[in-house]
Amino acid sequence: QVQLVESGGGLVQPGGSLRLSCTASGSIFSINAMGWYRQAPGKQREMVAVITSGGSTSFADSVKGRFTLSRNNAKNMVYLQMNSLKLEDTAVYYCNARLRAGSAWGQGTQVTVSS
Repeated sequence: QVQLVESGGGLVQPGGSLRLSCTASGSIFSINAMGWYRQAPGKQREMVAVITSGGSTSFADSVKGRFTLSRNNAKNMVYLQMNSLKLEDTAVYYCNARLRAGSAWGQGTQVTVSS
């Protein structure tokens, strides 16, 4: 099993920045990719950014150029740096680990962009 713990959410004004962190523990050898998804009220959960074990990254079109994704393999952590935040970035952000069999999710962290 893999456990994921997120941190770093909060309230920020439009144009501001936040960094989300996710720490993985447990059977980390089974992780093929890690990333972030988000779910806004009344909407489906959507992929934000993913990084594979080989280091390849993918981003949703809506965040390209504003969000970056990085990882620290020694600490089993991934980071989502969010810049130029917009009102529509408001959502609960979930860390995800894609495993050899199935996936794991964190508990979610709220990001609110508001003036």
